[in-house]
Amino acid sequence: MTVFVLDSSALIRYIDNEPGASRVVEILKACVAGLADIRISALQWGEVAGNIRKRAGATEETRILSRLPSEIEVVPVSASDAVRAADLKVDRKIGYADGFAVGLALGLREHILVTADFGFKAVEDLAKIEFLPAK
Repeated sequence: MTVFVLDSSALIRYIDNEPGASRVVEILKACVAGLADIRISALQWGEVAGNIRKRAGATEETRILSRLPSEIEVVPVSASDAVRAADLKVDRKIGYADGFAVGLALGLREHILVTADFGFKAVEDLAKIEFLPAK
């Protein structure tokens, strides 16, 4: 089964109905139908929450997050995940939080990292990555 790993940018594109939102809708529908799984690291989930809260406040943060499909698996972060993300940040020059998203897709053929962040080009050789359209 395909496992889609969402970067925070992909989920924010969906929430804001920006370019690529329709692709994220397709992925969410496949997940709800049991045809795919969706994962997001707890760190990336927190980035989404903070983005919403900063722009729209606590009430909207709670409302929007609660309306996302419960089938989205928020994956806890371990000490080894933190070290791997730090290594990717230093060795590949990507953001620290981005390293957690890469870690969920690292080397697994059935995992596809979905992102709107073209900074992930630096790690295309490590994971299968689907880039959403630029704004």
